[in-house]
Amino acid sequence: MSTQLLTYFVVGLSFALYIGIAIWSRAGSTKDFYVAGGGVHPIANGMATAADWMSAASFISMAGIIAFSGYDGSVYLMGWTGGYVLLALLLAPYLRKFGQYTVPDFIGERYYSKTARVVAVICLIAISFTYIAGQMRGVGVVFSHFLNIPIAMGVLVGMAVVFFYAVLGGMKGITYTQVAQYCVLIFAYMTPAVFISLLITGSPLPQVGLGSEVLDGSGLTVLQKLDATLVDLGFRPYTQPNKSMTDIFAITMALMVGTAGLPHVIVRFFTVPKVSDARLSAGYALVFIALLYTTAPAVGAFARINFIETVNGSTYAETEKEGGTPQFFKTFEDIGLIRWLDKNEDGVVQYSAGSPFKGAAEFSGKRGASGERLLSNEPTANANEVDVDRDIMVLANPEIAKLPPWVIALVAAGGIAAALSTAAGLLLVISASISHDLLKKTFMPDVSDRTELMAARGAAVLAISVAGYLGINPPGFVAQVVALAFGLAAASLFPAILMGIFVKSMNREGAIAGMVSGLLFTVGYIAYFKSSWFDAVNTADHWLMGISPEGIGSIGMLINFTVAFAVARMTDSPPADVQALVDDIRIPTGAGVAHKH
Repeated sequence: MSTQLLTYFVVGLSFALYIGIAIWSRAGSTKDFYVAGGGVHPIANGMATAADWMSAASFISMAGIIAFSGYDGSVYLMGWTGGYVLLALLLAPYLRKFGQYTVPDFIGERYYSKTARVVAVICLIAISFTYIAGQMRGVGVVFSHFLNIPIAMGVLVGMAVVFFYAVLGGMKGITYTQVAQYCVLIFAYMTPAVFISLLITGSPLPQVGLGSEVLDGSGLTVLQKLDATLVDLGFRPYTQPNKSMTDIFAITMALMVGTAGLPHVIVRFFTVPKVSDARLSAGYALVFIALLYTTAPAVGAFARINFIETVNGSTYAETEKEGGTPQFFKTFEDIGLIRWLDKNEDGVVQYSAGSPFKGAAEFSGKRGASGERLLSNEPTANANEVDVDRDIMVLANPEIAKLPPWVIALVAAGGIAAALSTAAGLLLVISASISHDLLKKTFMPDVSDRTELMAARGAAVLAISVAGYLGINPPGFVAQVVALAFGLAAASLFPAILMGIFVKSMNREGAIAGMVSGLLFTVGYIAYFKSSWFDAVNTADHWLMGISPEGIGSIGMLINFTVAFAVARMTDSPPADVQALVDDIRIPTGAGVAHKH
């Protein structure tokens, strides 16, 4: 069986599994649709949380960023894992004890205000649509490569699959589908990592292989070899930072607190029966997440070594068997994820430091003398001839290392599972916010359970349509888009949730003012540097205090806290029953009883 046919078979089998689970566990009530009936086992919820958490950014893009950023890529590892611990310890048990369906539900009840609920919904939708753009882009990248269709068509196929099991099954269907998706994605990620670690270092554990010697007789470790190779090609050393420590700290902080404010992850802790189960779920999920996150640095390093060794100096016109450019290079070039221009017309691919083109590279429809796809813009004066999309490295890794076709097919299924699992979770929180928080709790309180469920499914259809458009026209590569979503969560929802649990004196006026100011500042900063509407130069010299758009959420968070406390001091304290509610959330039932005797 050919690799292409095997890929179709494995991906099709995984789709059949997801859709079968959705039919088996379809939602019959709003409680099933929003929180899976509240009866999910902690281990199953831990797997589902891990799948929800490890999106296309984790599976597809994170190792690619580490491969090309080296030391700077560590911010994603530190921020995302640290943020999950913060969420598990600081927020999840208390939110579960509060016992509502959604994050805006908590904010609306805690701050005794429909306005606060609506502001939270706006924040949630801004975060979720930014995040989902990265997921749908990831689906498109995977489909376009493995199924040999355009990225836009790949996004449309992914939309159709997510629509089926998210709209039909709700949280109940998504939860059990995500358990299956976790099993698929972790096996798909670890299998090629183990193979490649054995080939490069002889160690079956990628985490150990990253610090081991390369099996080429040089006596160098993986990182030492990468440093030496990159310096020879004009790059900075792999283990040397390029970003300022201020920006590294800001991005890490934004990712951490943004994680703790992500609505689609928080809602997972509402699906278990008890508060203690929420803590157990968090612990299991951390173990499941750690499997991938401790492997990603090794995958990134191995991918960069293999890419340089197989591509640089290869002859484009010759076949791979004759020592020419590998097939994966030409395949990704055909779908626009690798761009090459033979500047010196020698037919040999030259890969070195510097951008090969001026601006974005678009295919002109013509081929060059060496067979390359000619681009519509001008080349730069440096020697580099290759531009590589960061999102391809994990997907290309098995092909670069010449692993068996079944491993390549497995990676395709894993990449799709990672993107679809998070996309489904995000779509659910968007639809729940519209149907439950806006319709049921704000504008139409007398609506029936059946009508609310229909509205939730209708909102999911609308959300999928918008998500598909953003996936086809994303504002960056997958992990970069996701980082922006974390910044929005850090600047808007996280402070309101944290103060809602731990600050009894925080009132509705302070919370609303804080969320609005944090969100507007962060959206404005990101739009200024990232949007084509402005002609802003997106470099460290022009950033506020040297902080990039990916890290500005940390400043937005500080603005949120500052404005919230200032406004709260100038307005009335929360009612006594709300302050008692905060005490009840934080203090376990029966605490202090022994001291009364």
